[in-house]
Amino acid sequence: ELHAMASREATLPIACVEGWSANRTWRGIAVGDILSQAGAPRHRSAAVESLQRGGRYRRSILTSGQSDDADTMLAFEVDGEPLHIDHGFPLRLISPARPGVLQTKWVGKLVVQ
Repeated sequence: ELHAMASREATLPIACVEGWSANRTWRGIAVGDILSQAGAPRHRSAAVESLQRGGRYRRSILTSGQSDDADTMLAFEVDGEPLHIDHGFPLRLISPARPGVLQTKWVGKLVVQ
């Protein structure tokens, strides 16, 4: 269903806490568009939850500003290719100015706060 929605593309970095950073071109659906489609009011925070059962970073909170940012998306492609399982297939959260550990992989749920 997400692939049928209007997607967008943004070049954003993944900045790892281990000290490296790499720009990638991501394609996906803006979180704000998904929230709007679900009937959620604008300017709401949201939680992105991984299919991963455990782990410190399996859940990431987006502020209302981050949720409304057009470049905050649930990505299904990186650099023109479908996400690989190591990159977070089926969906990965990507958002400007957030550390890589908060760019939740293997997204299974988006919850309005």
